Amino acid sequence: MADRVSLDDLRIEREDKEHGSRGRWVGLVLLFLLLAGLAAWWFLRPQIPIVEVSTARQMATGTAAGAVLDASGYVTARRRATVSSKITARVREVLVEEGMVVEEGQILARLDDATAQRQLALARAELSAAKGGLAETRVRLVEAGLELGRQERLVASGVSTPADLDGARAQVDALKARLEVEGLQVTVAERRLAVRRQDVEDTIIRAPFSGVAVTKDAQPGEMISPVTAGGGFTRTGICTLVDMDSLEIEVDVNEAYINRVESGMEVQATLDAYPDWKIPASVIITVPAADRQKATVRVRIGFEKLDPRMLPDMGIKVSFLDEAIRQEASTRRVVLVSEDAVRRDGERDIVLVVNGDVIERRAVQVGGQQGKSTEILAGVSSGERVVVAGPPELGTGDRVQILE
Repeated sequence: MADRVSLDDLRIEREDKEHGSRGRWVGLVLLFLLLAGLAAWWFLRPQIPIVEVSTARQMATGTAAGAVLDASGYVTARRRATVSSKITARVREVLVEEGMVVEEGQILARLDDATAQRQLALARAELSAAKGGLAETRVRLVEAGLELGRQERLVASGVSTPADLDGARAQVDALKARLEVEGLQVTVAERRLAVRRQDVEDTIIRAPFSGVAVTKDAQPGEMISPVTAGGGFTRTGICTLVDMDSLEIEVDVNEAYINRVESGMEVQATLDAYPDWKIPASVIITVPAADRQKATVRVRIGFEKLDPRMLPDMGIKVSFLDEAIRQEASTRRVVLVSEDAVRRDGERDIVLVVNGDVIERRAVQVGGQQGKSTEILAGVSSGERVVVAGPPELGTGDRVQILE
């Protein structure tokens, strides 16, 4: 039959099967080698560093040009007191309110003085009794003196005995001693009276100096004491008094920059409440002690002229000015860059300027500080982008990827 299939036609050639299997394995190996090469190239290719940039800007008009350091602090009063009492007593009357201007010695409050007044009356009575006894002794001493004179005459005429004369003399001496003791008792009574008068005076609370009452801390009927007592229900002050003529500024300066501050240095201050008001001031003194917890040094700054708008505990920012740098800044167009953009390269300051995606390492002349910005007197123009974060080994010609 013509369509009969022979057994030879149904036989599978072993050579063709083995050849196909070998070809697939070769393809898999070549694919693996290609992927391994791509992975090696990916991990070993040159990495383009990523940098963060900021733009240099022209210093705004009115900024404290020539500032070598900026700091923030508070308006404080050198004379500030919480006025309290010397005794523990009940408040009877409070004569002060917040914002009231008071003069030195003015009565601020009165305490309950009933007990003190009774003790004063007792002291007066004791003094009167002591003076009465002293007067009686003086009369008796005069009488004893007369008796002594009579006994002396009687003994001289032989009428009286020497024993009677000795008795008269002893009476005189005893009354003299009694008179001296009673004189001392009168002095004691006078001193006791003075103490009781002071006790009454202590119930009247007066202003220790002229100033303004900024708080009222007690009300009539409350107990007041110079120390905390009564489980927290006893007041320790009538009011807080501030001498507005003693206002000054206190700021904490990082100890790494304290060498830029000198006594008498010119300062420009700005109250947080009045940001457009530039207040002239000067450094009074750098307090010779550091805070180890905050790594800061306290600086006292005095206002050149006080103003009613200045209030205790107001927040304030100050710029320490250097006259030489100020004159330099006034003759040049000063730009500001982030303080992180300025780097040290040996003895000079540099910044990394980004042109497109290429780095230019450029030397600059640094002025003072404006908050977290640094004045650049020369080397950078307004609008140029500078690196603020990136690898430290970047140099001129290096390509970078900018992190927006």
